[in-house]
Amino acid sequence: MKIILASRSGVRKEILEKNEIDCDVEASNVDEDEVKVAMLNESATPTLISKNLAELKANKVSNKNPDKIVLGADSVIDLEGELISKPKSRKEALEILQKLNGKKHQLISSVCISKNGSMIWNYTDASSLTMKKLNLDQIKSYLIKLNDEKLYAYGVYQIEAGGRDLFSKIEGDEDSIMGLPIKKIKEYLNNL
Repeated sequence: MKIILASRSGVRKEILEKNEIDCDVEASNVDEDEVKVAMLNESATPTLISKNLAELKANKVSNKNPDKIVLGADSVIDLEGELISKPKSRKEALEILQKLNGKKHQLISSVCISKNGSMIWNYTDASSLTMKKLNLDQIKSYLIKLNDEKLYAYGVYQIEAGGRDLFSKIEGDEDSIMGLPIKKIKEYLNNL
């Protein structure tokens, strides 16, 4: 079965390929910031925002691809109810890591499968990550190792690229933390 991944995420594409799910990539170009601001104004939780963004992305690409199975995904950080998004600059990345420093947060990963412009399945997974208490030099040293493309595309830490060293405790599915709860996706696709 071939699906369309409504995301430019190289890691998500890699997870699908590693699990023998053939996919084309078509970015949704949903204005995530606009959606987040609107939903935060309505007091939406980080989990609800993640679910809605995954669905918006899948439905938007699905509308343009009749009868195709489209997978949309979104991941956000929930720090004690505060939504933390991907950084737009290195300064912002540093501020985010300082905010997470020594604290436990939730990484929310939502996926949505759409067909003919409507959601036919969705799933949301939450993982708990506890960041070590690091000094400023350690945080800066970690950020120097990340190229801009990865930093802005995937957020302030990549478990698959040295980010694991930032944490004292990681509880949850590693694939979900990297952006796709693949076991649940495969279960659903196998039942189609």
